[in-house]
Amino acid sequence: MSTRAADVKELREGKFVVIDGEPCKVMSIQTAKTGKHGSAKARVDAIGLFDGQKRSLVSPVESSCEVPLIEKRSVQVIAFMGDKVQLMDLETYENYELPMPKKGEIEGDLVEGCEVEVLQTMGRRKILRVR
Repeated sequence: MSTRAADVKELREGKFVVIDGEPCKVMSIQTAKTGKHGSAKARVDAIGLFDGQKRSLVSPVESSCEVPLIEKRSVQVIAFMGDKVQLMDLETYENYELPMPKKGEIEGDLVEGCEVEVLQTMGRRKILRVR
């Protein structure tokens, strides 16, 4: 797995966390004060990077959680194959296919020969934007 351990208190809005085995982007964090016999709790609301589902994590502030290691790469669009896009990594020259993003998911127009930015984590990839 491409994750690392981090404390819940280290999480910030806009950063990433793994909830239920899915990499997510943190949208909000709320903390509750310590009680007479308990520790402070945090509620982390996040949205899945690949499926767009809303998830939340409630745990003590001092506990640990998983944070995905995110890698952004520049790739070139080679061809369109039905509902898939064939891409080539500009550093390693590796060819692979990804599903065609829906309209409104990415910024800019996808055309053959253009460069796009791809997010890669936990063995999965997603087209982010056109460069």
